[in-house]
Amino acid sequence: MTAHQPDANFLKEHNARSLWHPMAHPGDSLANPPTIVTGASGVRIKDVDGHEVVDAVGGLWNVNLGFSCQPVKDAIAAQLDVLPYYSIFRGTTNDQVIQLAEELRDFFAPDGLSRAFFTSGGSDSVETALRLARQYHKVRGEPSRVKYLSLKKGYHGTHFGGASVNGNANFRTAYEPLLAGCHHIPAPYTYRNPFNETDPERLAQLCLAALEDEIAFQGAGTIAAFIMEPILGAGGVIPPHESFMPGVAEICRKHGILLIADEVITAFGRCGSWSGSRHWGVQPDMMCTAKAITNGYFPFGALMISERLVEVFEKDESGKAAIGHGYTYSGHPVGAAAALACLAETKRLDVPTNAAARGAQICAGLQDLQERYSLIGDVRGGHGLMSALELVSDRTTKAAIDKKTINTVQEVAYQNGAMVRVSGPNIILSPPLVLTEADAAQILSALDAGFAAVSG
Repeated sequence: MTAHQPDANFLKEHNARSLWHPMAHPGDSLANPPTIVTGASGVRIKDVDGHEVVDAVGGLWNVNLGFSCQPVKDAIAAQLDVLPYYSIFRGTTNDQVIQLAEELRDFFAPDGLSRAFFTSGGSDSVETALRLARQYHKVRGEPSRVKYLSLKKGYHGTHFGGASVNGNANFRTAYEPLLAGCHHIPAPYTYRNPFNETDPERLAQLCLAALEDEIAFQGAGTIAAFIMEPILGAGGVIPPHESFMPGVAEICRKHGILLIADEVITAFGRCGSWSGSRHWGVQPDMMCTAKAITNGYFPFGALMISERLVEVFEKDESGKAAIGHGYTYSGHPVGAAAALACLAETKRLDVPTNAAARGAQICAGLQDLQERYSLIGDVRGGHGLMSALELVSDRTTKAAIDKKTINTVQEVAYQNGAMVRVSGPNIILSPPLVLTEADAAQILSALDAGFAAVSG
C-alpha cells in the first residue's frame, strides 16, 4: 500500500513552513515558493503541476547519467537487502568498498592515484584532503607546513576548511572568522581580473607569478597545500588557459607544496576527459571526488591519494600516520555498491566523448545568443558540459545584471522547456552527460525565449 500523496496546494503552502533551504534566504523561500520537483526520467524533470523540462542543471552537477540509470538503482536496492550498513573504521570493512577501491585504483591510475579514503560527499572529501595534507608534512618532519593556498572564485564546499579556502565572499562573510592561514591568489578569469588582462595565456602567467610571489611572502616552508578546481565550477565556470594547471603543479613541486585537485565536479567525464587533471596533463597529490561517483543517487565521495603520499603514511613507524579522521558513512556499503554500478555504466557509455560533443554544441549556441542579446557579457565553456553566461546591465562598464532580470530569464526558460541555474550574475549549465543533440537544442531555445522576454 502506498502512502497518501499530499496534493499540490498542500506542498506549495507548506514548502518553507518547517523547512529551511540551503543556499537561500529563509524569507525569500517563504515569499517565492521554489519549483517542486516530483518526478524525473532520462534527462527530464517533472514538477508538481505536471510541467516537464530538460534539466540543464544535472541535479547539482551530479546526475551525469540522467535520472533513469537502472543499474545504479538496482545496485542500491540489492545492497539494502544484503548489508544496508556497516562501518569501515579500524577493524571492520565490507566487500563492496574493497571492490570499489580496486576499481577506482584502476580508473585513476593515469592520474597517479592509488588509494581511496571514502567520504559522504564533496565537502567531506575536501576536508579530508586539507587534513591529510597537514598530517603528511608532520609525518615527514615539517610540522610548520600548515597553510593553504587557493584561487579567488574557487569553490570547495561548505565545511569550515572548505569555506576557508573558498574564494567567494558569499560563502565566507557570514561565517567568519574562518580557518587561519588560508591565502588566495587571483583566478585566471579573463572577463574580470586585477591585471585587466584579456589574453588567457598572458593572464595564466600573471596568476602564476602572483602564486610565486605569495609563496615567497608566506615562506614555502609554512605552506601545506594548494587546492584548485581544474575548471572553476560554482564560481561561474572559469576554464583556465591550458598552461595554468601544469604551471601550478610545477611551482608546487618546486616548493614541496602538495597539489590538491578538487574534482568534485570534473571527475568522471564532465569536462570531456575522464578527469580534470588528465584534461590538463597534471598528476595531483590528492583528488577530491563525489557527485557523479554515484550519479547523485546516494551521498558518497572519495578522496584519491597519490603513491607518493601513500608511501610516507604507510612506512611511518612513529605512529604519527595514524589517521584520526573519518565519517560514520565513510565506505557505506550501499554507496559503494551504487558507485561500482555507476562507474561501470560511466565507462560503458564513454560519457566524456558525448560531453565534449554536446558541450561544443551548447558553447556555440551560447555564443550565438551573445551576438543577439547585449545582456550577455561573457560566455564561458568549451570543455565538456559545463558552461556559463555572465549577464551584465551594460557591456561597456560590465555592470552586473539586476536580480529581477536574471530571475525572469530563468523563469521564462523554465516555462519554455529547460531548468537552468542562476548563481549571482551567472546562468550556469551542467546538464547530464547523456544529453542528446535535441536535448541540447531545447536548452538553447529555452534560453533564447528567456532572453527575448527581457530584451527590448
